[in-house]
Amino acid sequence: MLRFFKINDPFRLLGILVLLLVYSGIYFFVLAAPVTQPELIWMLVGERLADGYHMYTDVIDDTGPLSVGIYWMLHEIFGRSFLVYKILAFLIAIFQIVYINSLFIKYKSFDENTYIPAAVMLVLFHLSFDMLVLSPALMGGTFLVLALGQLFAQTVLQKEGSDSVLLAGVFGGIAACFHFPLVIFLPFMVVSGIAISGFTFRQFLLSLVGYFLPITLCALYYFWIDALPEFIFEYIFASRVVDVYPHVGFYSLLGIFALPILLAVLGYFVGIWFKVITVNQQKQRQLIFIYVIFAILSIFITNRRTPYQFVILIPGLTYLITQIFVFLTQRKALLIFTVILFLGVPLSGYLWLGFSKMSGVLNQYELKVEKQHAISKGKRVLVLGKDVAYYWEAKLATPYLNYKLSDRILRDFDDLADMAEVYQQFLSERPELVIDQEGTFPELLVRIPQLAEMYLAKGNGVYVLKK
Repeated sequence: MLRFFKINDPFRLLGILVLLLVYSGIYFFVLAAPVTQPELIWMLVGERLADGYHMYTDVIDDTGPLSVGIYWMLHEIFGRSFLVYKILAFLIAIFQIVYINSLFIKYKSFDENTYIPAAVMLVLFHLSFDMLVLSPALMGGTFLVLALGQLFAQTVLQKEGSDSVLLAGVFGGIAACFHFPLVIFLPFMVVSGIAISGFTFRQFLLSLVGYFLPITLCALYYFWIDALPEFIFEYIFASRVVDVYPHVGFYSLLGIFALPILLAVLGYFVGIWFKVITVNQQKQRQLIFIYVIFAILSIFITNRRTPYQFVILIPGLTYLITQIFVFLTQRKALLIFTVILFLGVPLSGYLWLGFSKMSGVLNQYELKVEKQHAISKGKRVLVLGKDVAYYWEAKLATPYLNYKLSDRILRDFDDLADMAEVYQQFLSERPELVIDQEGTFPELLVRIPQLAEMYLAKGNGVYVLKK
């Protein structure tokens, strides 16, 4: 298999596509990978915006402004369609694979023009079933890959490359508008630009202007619709100061990523010990090394602890692991590493999914639609808690989608302005069903007696709108 991808022939991409279909097919058709809670939340955001509401004021959530724009357009065109989300995520993954491979060929990252990086990257996309969901991390990571390509251009240019510097900043800023943890690209760009690419002061300023341009445009839009404070709080600050959603435990994440990280470390030392590289290749290696460090740091400011947050690590791991297969010459060692990569890495993801489904590890991540959720079918619903499966066949009523962010308003009983806002939201949208899993609603009924006249308790945290 390794020989197949070593040949510099664009038709090898057909092999990449076949393997991508095989690996993904095992996840979705054999192991029946579940729909996740975040996926439904992204759809609800798109649906709410399609109904004419505004993000951060009429939808309380911390999904990035450009991500919600994509979800909005998808809902306008296709409605609720998980298949469309999967297909688009699949196409984005293919684009990233092709782009990274062409990047390494264009800038001579390795002595051979090979499609091994594409093969490595497609395997890494199957570390977990949720790497191929249409997440903000995947969409924003695409622009991070484009920004990385512009920084690669700076490693070979011997003259001032203002266009690539500006584009690197613009792509990095766009990435941050898709997924806030990708804001980590700013210090990465500064460090790598000055230490490796040799930015002049003019280039440094140009890159900063490019970076803040998309963010400023987003801020101007929300200022225009009188939602700038909500944008700043909910998107930039709130999800960093409240507790994250611990969908997947640390040990599970360690089990998934232990093998590829080990291969990346081995690849790094193989590149140092077994190959004398050019100055440009050395700069690219340093660039990737710093990229991996900052990509890991971005995980600490994520709002949901899930494997898909690590998707931005894939380009860096791809480069490091590829060095094993490009620089090693011992056949037996290459055979062992090939088996580990093409069988061991995806198998670790398959085993984790199978074990997690049997042991209930995914209970806080998987969207489990059960009998009790049937009561919300076809209704306007508000869920005060983590079980968003009640929205499966229902519509969100009122802005309070992200409960942890909404809690600051719903439990602020002493603030008359917040209580008045909550009452107005209930009065205008009149949720037919309120599912209270956190004990918030009874206190709200005491504080706002008018709501107590509107709703009838049915037990187990279920409240029905009186007719």
